[in-house]
Amino acid sequence: MKFLDNYQEHAYAILRITTGFMFLLHGTQKFFNFPQQYPYGDLSFLTIVAGTIELVGGVLIILGLTTRGAAFVSSGTMAVAYWLYHDTPPFYPLVNGGEVAALFCFIFLFIACKGSGIWSMDNK
Repeated sequence: MKFLDNYQEHAYAILRITTGFMFLLHGTQKFFNFPQQYPYGDLSFLTIVAGTIELVGGVLIILGLTTRGAAFVSSGTMAVAYWLYHDTPPFYPLVNGGEVAALFCFIFLFIACKGSGIWSMDNK
């Protein structure tokens, strides 16, 4: 599969942009009920903080602007989300509904370590 070696940076940029977009959608869902899954109603303090990080962090990660910091904060937010809302028996994320939070956490940790890469404002 050596032919894919030439596309590593492109694939990483697509991963960063797509992950940022999906994270952004979680924020828009909390604040604007879009895309609609279920209405949040009154937002708690932690939901407002998480939604703000999802909105701002998602945009920054998509644009590749202050990517390392935004991804690090987003990773921590998802770690907290996992332990606060999905750390219920059984431990397995697939069963306790925490697989999305766990994946976001580790993808953002990877992005924080690797940086913005190509197609980013940090790179301009």
